[in-house]
Amino acid sequence: MEQVDEGMLVAARKVIAVHINYPSRAAQRGRTPEQPSYFLKPSSSLALSGSAVERPAGCELLGFEGEIALIIGTAARRVSLAEAWRHVGWVTASNDLGVYDLRYADKGSNLRSKGGDGFTPVGPGLLPADAVDPGELRIRTWHNGALVQDDTTADLLFPFARLVADLSQLMTLEPGDIILTGTPAGASVAVPGDVLEVEVGAGGLSTGRLTTRVSEGTTPLADFGARPRADDVQREEAYGSREAAGLPVVEPVLTPELKAKLESVSTATLSSQLRKRGLDNVSIDGLTSTRPGRRVVGLARTLRYVPNREDLFTQHGGGYNAQKRAIDTVNEGEILVMEARGEKGTGTIGDILALRAEVRGAAAIITDGGVRDFATVAAMEMPTYYANPHPAVLGRRHIPWDTDITIACGGTTVQPGDIIVADADGILVIPPALAVELAEDAIAQEREETFIARMVAEGHGVDGLYPLNAAWRARYDEERAGQADD
Repeated sequence: MEQVDEGMLVAARKVIAVHINYPSRAAQRGRTPEQPSYFLKPSSSLALSGSAVERPAGCELLGFEGEIALIIGTAARRVSLAEAWRHVGWVTASNDLGVYDLRYADKGSNLRSKGGDGFTPVGPGLLPADAVDPGELRIRTWHNGALVQDDTTADLLFPFARLVADLSQLMTLEPGDIILTGTPAGASVAVPGDVLEVEVGAGGLSTGRLTTRVSEGTTPLADFGARPRADDVQREEAYGSREAAGLPVVEPVLTPELKAKLESVSTATLSSQLRKRGLDNVSIDGLTSTRPGRRVVGLARTLRYVPNREDLFTQHGGGYNAQKRAIDTVNEGEILVMEARGEKGTGTIGDILALRAEVRGAAAIITDGGVRDFATVAAMEMPTYYANPHPAVLGRRHIPWDTDITIACGGTTVQPGDIIVADADGILVIPPALAVELAEDAIAQEREETFIARMVAEGHGVDGLYPLNAAWRARYDEERAGQADD
């Protein structure tokens, strides 16, 4: 069997990697893409089996991802799905390595996080593409001898021929180019001293085990570039779960049961219950909804804008700023709440970023500032609550400053993790610690008010009925007891 050699590494002008392709990985990540998306790795990241990979000094999270690599045999440009596989020359094993500590620095491109020397080992053996069925390949990965990834290509989101055909629509895939086709669930973190092995097989054929040893870097990253930055979000991503990362598992505050209860009552009722508990200043005021008839319940994510100051906007306003980070990390069912200081003279959200939030599953966007591209934003299924339409860009009045901090919006304070309930009457901010009790009491209140409304409709006066006096209370309790017995 032919082996990957230095000549093949030199011949690879492009290394193209797919973000998500295995259903098991999509389930782990909590998102399933409709179309393949890609990033480039430099050819200098390629390495042979048996080589060592260095975890950069100061970095904690060197992630490994066993993958099947396709090596282009003949040039492909605008090829069809039926033709695509014929342009693949060989199949081999690969390990898509990267440091999560640097993901923030080149969001999306992965250049620094996945482009390091030795971060793409391939080999050792080459399986001729015309000798295998691309839908019947098996990939396995071992971490210090323990099998941690084991999956097949039978149910890929994007079959290999589709990747080749898709990429060829815009670029020429040249002989020697390498396509990394995604990783299944089970990818995790390696530390210095660990040994990683990846094998690809089909029937009786096998690439053999691609072996990579992890070493510790000794030269710190210079302070004129991005410095390593690890947090619990990246640890969870790198290890695959909070449990695997050794992080405490946080029980959801807004359970499906609690959410359903809060959706069943009005903000008017909830406001009454909050007032009984001494909470008067818990409404976000003065905003209009693009979906006024919609009732929305979700957990708050927060974004703060500060007044524009040109010297600070240069540093904080451009690139992958706080606004884009907030939009790009909002999760399904969450509500992004923006502090815009009630400034109506510019937009705080427009069509593209609103669409991104909708695609990520956000339940709503709330801003006490303006909205650009209003007609498009208003047409979206996701509700947006806003002060007014305005054509100007964000930078006219605002700098996106920080995310997931305590903010002020519409005259009240909002903290990350607060429960937001909105309907035609308005928007309420509910402290999570009160939510269960509040929902139960609100349901009980609306049950009473339904009884009162029925009595009024039958011709009874409101004196003593609203609120219930002792006599009416006894009649109500008797009726409820009878319903419970049915």
